[in-house]
Amino acid sequence: MRYFRRFRMEFNFSEHDVPDPELPAGYRFVCWKPEDLDRHALTKFACFQNELDSQVFPSLATLDGCRRLMLEIASQRTFLPQATWLICRNDEGSNPEPVDCGTIQGLANGRDAGSVQNVGVCPNHRGLGLGRALVLQSLIGFQAAGLRRVFLEATAENAPAVELYRSLGFRLIRTTFRQVPDQSPTASE
Repeated sequence: MRYFRRFRMEFNFSEHDVPDPELPAGYRFVCWKPEDLDRHALTKFACFQNELDSQVFPSLATLDGCRRLMLEIASQRTFLPQATWLICRNDEGSNPEPVDCGTIQGLANGRDAGSVQNVGVCPNHRGLGLGRALVLQSLIGFQAAGLRRVFLEATAENAPAVELYRSLGFRLIRTTFRQVPDQSPTASE
C-alpha cells in the first residue's frame, strides 16, 4: 500500500475578497451545460492522466473513469453549475475549433459551505494563470450561491497546487492520508 498525504484547505468569504479572474488573450470561460459533460470528462482526463493525482485517484487515469466521475458529480443534488467551468482556447491556426484546456467543478456541502472538485489544467497550458482563474471563477459561483466557505483537498506533494490555493487565501485546516493499493509490478510478474 502507498499512503498519500492530503491537505484539506478552507476559503472563508468573510476573510477574503474574490478578485475578478483574468485570462490570457485567446482563452475564455465556458459555463456549465449538461451537454458539455463529455467535454469536462475529456479535459479532466487530459489534465490528470499522467499526473500524481491519477495515482491517488485511479479514476483520473482513464477516460472512462473521468466520464463516470463527471456523471457522478453532475448528478448529485448538491451540484453547483455556477461553480463548474471549462476554459477553452480558440486557436488561430489550422484548427478553428476551441481547445478545452482547464476544468473545475463545485458541490454544495450543507447550507453554508461548498467544495471544489478536480481543478485541472492541461500540461501544455500550465504556467499561464489558468488554474488561478478557474478557482477564482468557481469561488464567484460559490459566493453567488450564498455559501460562506469553500473547501478543497490537495495532494501535499503537488506543491504548485498547494501554493496556488494558499496564495488565493485558502488555509490548511487538516492533514489526512489516503491509502492506495500499490500498482507496481511484483517480483513474480
